[in-house]
Amino acid sequence: MTDHTLPTARLGDGGPEVGVQGLGCMGMSFAYGPTDADASRATLERALELGVTLYDTADAYGAGENERFLSPFFKAHRDEVVIATKFALSIPPDDPTKRIIRNDEPYIRQAVEASLRRLDVDVIDLYYMHRRDPDVPIEETVAVMADLVREGKVKHLGLSEVTGDELRAAQGVHPIAAVQSEWSLFSRDIEAGVVPAARELGVALVPYSPLGRGFLTGSFADAEKDLTAGDFRRQQPRFTGDNAAANAALLAPVRTVAEAHGATLGQIALAWAQQRARVHGLPVIPIPGTRKPTWVEENTAATRIVLTEEELSLLEPIAGKVAGDRYADMTFTSAGRE
Repeated sequence: MTDHTLPTARLGDGGPEVGVQGLGCMGMSFAYGPTDADASRATLERALELGVTLYDTADAYGAGENERFLSPFFKAHRDEVVIATKFALSIPPDDPTKRIIRNDEPYIRQAVEASLRRLDVDVIDLYYMHRRDPDVPIEETVAVMADLVREGKVKHLGLSEVTGDELRAAQGVHPIAAVQSEWSLFSRDIEAGVVPAARELGVALVPYSPLGRGFLTGSFADAEKDLTAGDFRRQQPRFTGDNAAANAALLAPVRTVAEAHGATLGQIALAWAQQRARVHGLPVIPIPGTRKPTWVEENTAATRIVLTEEELSLLEPIAGKVAGDRYADMTFTSAGRE
């Protein structure tokens, strides 16, 4: 039985209704150093008990291993969960550290069949284009994705890291249920074009990394010093060297607000993200990633925190002061094309 403690929101005009906070599952198999499969399984179950119904993965997470890992959980709870996965980041066989963006039809069809096999499901609830290849017209890519819907392989379509204009063009081909982009107290570039377009079109926003990849929780202050060698955050400009020191100082107002609420830094960052729905007038379903049940309990509790206008004003300047880009190569993001 699922304990529906979370309110719900709809992904797009005709999309599924989900808990207002989802779960990012990437770190259970990939990117954040050593993993604990038993703890991750317990986290999945606890999230569902708390009303989390949107579970986010991708074929690129661990070269398919994340989809395989999640499959038993999805099968056990198929009617209770909304499965979101993605295509577009191809991994060259001769160099598994590289990612090549592909939006062409042969690749999409190959990718969806592979994801269906790994997930061991008949249909994917929400299928995202993970990244955008500017050399392929987005209308062509979405037309192929729309065919997957008609063929019964996919129920709803999503896009990740697209611009506002790209979203409008895509919506002209087939309804888009959700746009996934980085959105947090540290990353607000999508508010210029993507958010207004999503509101205009009735598309939900699914913020990934709403905790700033953990930096907003205060769990580490310098990735090179504090995180293990296999952690990909050691390669991100914001979390190393002088940038890390400058950005750690920006957490002071988050601490002030957290103390006022008897909350953690992460809960305030998530409460801010959740309140983007009211501020911008569209559905917002953040997908913080975690691998421990206690943290998913903490994260979902943040949906009950309401920040005052004064507190929002105190947090407002943070993003404008952040040192360093969110990726070393920003061409992979919507901000690199706006």
